[in-house]
Amino acid sequence: MLLRLLLIVLLLGTATATTAGEAPRIAVLGDSLSAAYGLERERDGWVALLQDRLSDGDYPHKVINAATSGDTTRQGLNRLARLLDEHDPEVLVVQLGGNDGLRALPPAETRRNLSAIIEMGQSAGAEVLLVGIRLPPNYGPVYNERFEALFHDLADEYTIPLVPFLLEGIATDRNLMQDDRIHPNTGAQPKMLELVWPELEPLL
Repeated sequence: MLLRLLLIVLLLGTATATTAGEAPRIAVLGDSLSAAYGLERERDGWVALLQDRLSDGDYPHKVINAATSGDTTRQGLNRLARLLDEHDPEVLVVQLGGNDGLRALPPAETRRNLSAIIEMGQSAGAEVLLVGIRLPPNYGPVYNERFEALFHDLADEYTIPLVPFLLEGIATDRNLMQDDRIHPNTGAQPKMLELVWPELEPLL
């Protein structure tokens, strides 16, 4: 009986140590801009470079790249519960919305989906960082202004940090874009990380 109790204590101690020793996680819920479309995802993308920076800076965090090319905010929302359940992230980076805009979905719909994502992340105990995007001018000034404003409105409403535009200074530079003029190339990825890092670092 005593031996059995000792074994139980040892097993419980081992399980506790393992849980306590797990690296805190940063989950990136995004689309092709975070999935490194057209590039080597695990080497060249800004999310991969983020993991390199964390490791070089002795941060214990592990980055979970949950970005899927083509995802809308609705699709990201549908995937979020499983992501939170599997990884229990300390930080949730939400980089979605671009595909909503390219499909000219109503900004109110995009806002509802992002709002639900933010609330789910916060309810799970994660710090949430919102990453915004802008659309090409051919969508018209009225739609573009409403679309861009929703990211700022959500950041204010939920008191969360915001990267206003992931492609700031990149989207208009042909040398930093792939031939499709939509996706950034390898040279743009460090610049994308530099845009995210000042808002992400205080959350770590």
